[in-house]
Amino acid sequence: MSDQNPELAVQPGAVDTHCHLFLLDREPSDVVEAAKAAGVDRLLCVGVDPATSRRSLELAESIEGVFATAGMHPHDANAFDSEAGARIEELLHDPRVLGVGECGLDFFRMHSPVEDQIRVFKIHIALSNETGKPLVVHVRDAWPDVLRVLDEGSAERVVIHCFSGDADIALECAARGYWVSFAGNITYPKNERFRQAAAALVLDRILVETDSPFLAPQKLRGSDNEPANVMATIAEIARVRDVDIGDVVVATAQNARAAFGGSL
Repeated sequence: MSDQNPELAVQPGAVDTHCHLFLLDREPSDVVEAAKAAGVDRLLCVGVDPATSRRSLELAESIEGVFATAGMHPHDANAFDSEAGARIEELLHDPRVLGVGECGLDFFRMHSPVEDQIRVFKIHIALSNETGKPLVVHVRDAWPDVLRVLDEGSAERVVIHCFSGDADIALECAARGYWVSFAGNITYPKNERFRQAAAALVLDRILVETDSPFLAPQKLRGSDNEPANVMATIAEIARVRDVDIGDVVVATAQNARAAFGGSL
């Protein structure tokens, strides 16, 4: 009789919960095949405005294992009008569109005024609550305001994309029932606070992502990031938690399905 555990054959592969296939130079289908070869079975292509949200859905329709989100990045909040809102809301009716966003607040770049960012963020929170689809939240230099607006909007399902806080903020997010997603910058030497946050959280609140083509892991810095490289983030989380990489693959994939729905 074989000593192999039959359950191993049905364990899920990794899930990249946040990438931008439409920004990569390589053909998206080739990128997805490379990811699958690396053990990444599913990925979410995240829109940043109505046009890229539509493109994300087109990629989800044409490439197996790809799903989409629809939303407006805070950088472009000043361009969010009734037409943009209607286009995003229409996309959210599609079952392949699993999340609302990328949205949120960015007080570092300040490409849009604070008032516009908060206005548009609140609209996305309402769309998330109405559709039951999770909110994909971008936060940069805006933690107090993001947490306040989420609280005021009674946001029900929240994914904190590309976590950039410390362990205390991570634990606050988990206490609120949010999922916390780590990207390749957790491998950067200067980002010890990210590693401390990943070690402090309960595993069932952790997601992983690449934010491709941005934030390539340390060993690949200077090159475009791709979904296959989410395995480097998984390896770093496993290291700081002193657990097996396979356990993190399985747990984060299960968490992704809990956050975004079973179809992922």
